[in-house]
Amino acid sequence: MVDDFNREALAIDIDLNLPAPRVIRTLDRAAAWRIYSTMLRMDNGSEFISGSLAEWAEEHGVKLEFIKPGKPTQNSYIERFNRTYRTEVLDFYLFSRLSEVREITDNWLREYNEERPHESLGDLTPGEYLVIHEKGQVNSKSQWH
Repeated sequence: MVDDFNREALAIDIDLNLPAPRVIRTLDRAAAWRIYSTMLRMDNGSEFISGSLAEWAEEHGVKLEFIKPGKPTQNSYIERFNRTYRTEVLDFYLFSRLSEVREITDNWLREYNEERPHESLGDLTPGEYLVIHEKGQVNSKSQWH
């Protein structure tokens, strides 16, 4: 899950499958330390087109925006992020347990958000960009992928 505003990676959920209730828990965890996004842009995976996610979105005032099937360029931020994560973590290591993937992913997320400058953010990290542009306020127009 990536925030459009500052390119911050809010979560990567690791498991063998991710049904809608698991996606909802991840969204709620992210909103607990941020706010609920005004919009979620996503593909048409079964976990996203479920009735339970639609109900959750309505309860929290979140608009669900689905990209057209076969059109990943409509969600380019997350596609680029996924490619970077795949190259730097999933393709780089051999894992024997999910706990290894989670630990390496947590470390990578911290580096991605707090240490790695992003050219699209004026060579600031997502964390620095958020602090400078929001002065501690959370973006009310946040959009997550």
